[in-house]
Amino acid sequence: MTKYPDLDLDGAHVAITGGGQGIGRATAERMAARGARVSIGDLDLEAAKRTAADIGGTAHHLDVADAASFAAFLGEAERANGPLAVLVNNAGIMPNGGFLDLPDALNRATMEVNVFGVVHGMRLALPGMLERGRGHIVNVASLAGKFPVQGLAIYNASKFAVVGLTAATRLEYARHGVSVSAVLPSAVDTALASGLDMRPIPKVKPGRIADAVVDSVRTRAAETAVPGYVGVLASLAAVTPEPALNAFRRLVRDDRALRPDSPERDGYRARLHQDTQREENA
Repeated sequence: MTKYPDLDLDGAHVAITGGGQGIGRATAERMAARGARVSIGDLDLEAAKRTAADIGGTAHHLDVADAASFAAFLGEAERANGPLAVLVNNAGIMPNGGFLDLPDALNRATMEVNVFGVVHGMRLALPGMLERGRGHIVNVASLAGKFPVQGLAIYNASKFAVVGLTAATRLEYARHGVSVSAVLPSAVDTALASGLDMRPIPKVKPGRIADAVVDSVRTRAAETAVPGYVGVLASLAAVTPEPALNAFRRLVRDDRALRPDSPERDGYRARLHQDTQREENA
């Protein structure tokens, strides 16, 4: 494995997208506990401010789908906290429903946030890291970037893209001392998966994902699945004959993401529709 320059989190500047809540907030808490200077970017500035107040970080408005907004975020963050050592691309959305049922605006928003949000962050953060000869980028992808699920087609597409992007850029920049890693959670107990029954895929707490993100600074592992065994299962699924895999899918009713499972899920989808409608009318 490539030997990367050591990166001590104590005093290091860490920027986190979607840091106001969920995985982002849990990651901010753990990074701050290690002595890092944490910049929290979020579309919900009030949530970012609450997290920043709790951990002693700085809060910034951030729309990851907008490259200019991302550039402004990193500029403000570096003026406040110094050169960027670690970027955590965490912000994401997860609409569910049949492929032909989801509106184009929501599909575009999913790709803009989940894929181009990561692209923007990497293209803005990498030049400084390469100039300094050190740095680490963590892209929070998903098990859905390895294992397709009915009702999550566009989300699957976005996360498959992030997994591929991470792997390719990791190869490009390893020799320059900059590492790029992916963390692949299963279903996470946050608003993103609210009301969505994904059994037998385990739903894990945000703190477990945050632990994996922080640990990647030490290990510089290419990919980390959380929990670890789901990564093994996804790899096995890739080489399992389709008839056997489809029989298993039917047994566990893997089509449940085709429809909302609860009023809570309906509420999440309604908020996504409202947000994308506002963007179209802006």
